[in-house]
Amino acid sequence: MLERLSELRKNRKWSLQETADQLGIAKSTYAGYESGYREPSLQALSQMADLFQTTVDFILDKTSDSQKSLEVTEMLDRHYNNLLVDGEPLTPEEIIDFVAFVRMKRKMKTEKAAE
Repeated sequence: MLERLSELRKNRKWSLQETADQLGIAKSTYAGYESGYREPSLQALSQMADLFQTTVDFILDKTSDSQKSLEVTEMLDRHYNNLLVDGEPLTPEEIIDFVAFVRMKRKMKTEKAAE
């Protein structure tokens, strides 16, 4: 993940400060993500994927495909966003966060099984 974040930022010729400002976080927090000192939350990963116009899987180095997932896009395009949580429909952003959460849980399960 460390190399991917740095690569994505440098490809855009953004400084650490510029990137942090766009994410609404401290420069030291973002620098911690790139250095491996800090682990981003699922929400932070989702925000970074949106900022860099890529996928959480690409940032986590789980795929070499940097394009947004067609599965999620197709799901939103087909109006499957009538999923309810606590009686309220999920927004497109919440669906994307949900998919990111499931992917992270699967990754953790796979890593735990490999131990």
